[in-house]
Amino acid sequence: MSDPTWRGAEPPVIPLGWADYLRAGLRAVLVGAALLVGIVVKLLVLVGERLLCGGRRIWSPFVTQLTCRLVLLILGLRHEARGPRMGGRGAYVANHSSWLDIFVLNARRNVLFVSKAEVAGWPGIGLLAKLTGTVFIRRDRREAAAQSGVIETRLAAGDRLLFFPEGTSTDGLRILTFKTTLFEAFLSEGVKADLQLQPVTVVYHAPPGMAPAFYGWWGDMALGPHLLRVLGARRQGRVEVIYHPPLKASDFAGRKPLAREAEARLRAAHPFAE
Repeated sequence: MSDPTWRGAEPPVIPLGWADYLRAGLRAVLVGAALLVGIVVKLLVLVGERLLCGGRRIWSPFVTQLTCRLVLLILGLRHEARGPRMGGRGAYVANHSSWLDIFVLNARRNVLFVSKAEVAGWPGIGLLAKLTGTVFIRRDRREAAAQSGVIETRLAAGDRLLFFPEGTSTDGLRILTFKTTLFEAFLSEGVKADLQLQPVTVVYHAPPGMAPAFYGWWGDMALGPHLLRVLGARRQGRVEVIYHPPLKASDFAGRKPLAREAEARLRAAHPFAE
């Protein structure tokens, strides 16, 4: 389904036993410790980059990457990736299923996420987002020009940005129609000559016996119960990250054709999407 007004079906109800709660608590402690160590190391490296490299992100992205890989290892969520690496200047666009996307996509490539401004205020996640260099934007048409300007500046500086053009997370079983406004930044005269846009399809496979939407987090679902469900799972599933051949921004006449082509690449590789 590609209906942009989709809000999701009822989330699966999964009863948890005492062993699940115990497992969730243990994993939560280990994940918290991994993130805390990652934050401390990241801050130290950021200071070093500011003093020695003029603030250029040379080593700090690898701290983020290793921390995210460690988190996925603690969760027991297997992740695999395939597809070409993008060379030169570029950005990524991916479908969005869950808060897990942050760890899954950071574990595979050094990227800076483009996220809605509200995330900056979320406990824990907001701090992590700021430390990893996330670009926060407000989804307000009145601020579209200013937001595009910020993104163009980051792209021109060589930062690899990652966008979720659906504008919301889903149950992981569909890809929503891409919102095209932010694609305008890829076509500005200052960046489009050599800018590439690499579509990325993320596919979650639920643990055996669980509902297909097990990893999806959408609509009005509370974060706490979803975290508990994922952390407490006795057996985890897996996630595939499929990198498609990059698109050249200069080959497209406008943001809408570029967005539609990127969406088509993602949809064609997603086994559940219609």
